[in-house]
Amino acid sequence: MAAGTPIARPLGVPWIHGSPSAKHNTDPDIQAHAYDEHTVILRQNKAVNYEAPFLFLLFGAERAVLIDTGATAEAEYFPLRATVDNLMADWLARNPRDDYRLLVLHTHPHGDHIAADGQFADRPATTLIGAELPSAWPYFGFDRDAETIARVDLGGGRVLECLATPGHHEAAVTYYDSWTGFLLTGDTVYPGRLYINDWPAFSRTVERLIAFADSRPVTHVLGCHIEMTRTPGVDYPIRTTYQPDEPPLQLTVDHLHRIRAAVAELGDRPRRYPLDDLILWPSD
Repeated sequence: MAAGTPIARPLGVPWIHGSPSAKHNTDPDIQAHAYDEHTVILRQNKAVNYEAPFLFLLFGAERAVLIDTGATAEAEYFPLRATVDNLMADWLARNPRDDYRLLVLHTHPHGDHIAADGQFADRPATTLIGAELPSAWPYFGFDRDAETIARVDLGGGRVLECLATPGHHEAAVTYYDSWTGFLLTGDTVYPGRLYINDWPAFSRTVERLIAFADSRPVTHVLGCHIEMTRTPGVDYPIRTTYQPDEPPLQLTVDHLHRIRAAVAELGDRPRRYPLDDLILWPSD
């Protein structure tokens, strides 16, 4: 592996979007899309859990990182560890090396992003970092300096830059992958309902993400859910398990600017505010 300027590859993936009848669902519990030979995007089937979160498995020369573990704990219904093990075995067959490890990180500690942590608790050669503030922020050094940009080196020139991005959750973390140019924003920014629990913190986070993206080549802004329809400003109802008219997962840096403009327009009186591709959804 050798790092270089990331290439913006198309991401026109027909994601599993649930089934009209969970009883007759024939799709796999987890969809794995190989974005490139060292990057896999996973999506949980909506028939398994309506949240249908996206997870990210990134391979470096020395270790891989799994970002988030999904919304279902039981391997019987959500075989995440088995899926990751198989993907790692396939990668290692193509890229043989000894003592290859797995690091498990999170975007934030809500249940639909950490449910399958237990599947990795006893996995050999694995480091699992808890998603809660007392666990995650000391790992990144955010407890000492919340403005720092932490670096997680996967080897071979693949480095994640990690930012504290509270607003949706106090422990939220955004990751920038230098290999793909992905800005992985968790539940902070995605095509859906942006649940904002701390409006001033969210405003600062959006400003910080824009400033950060101004100095990096960002190919795609990728959150962890799709909740919108293809009709501008219209979302699927909460707990929907079948979304046949989903828009793409990927957003752009321009969406960050649109969010900033909306936040400025709302000022200190936040309210639900639909944009074409997402909805600002401040807590009451």
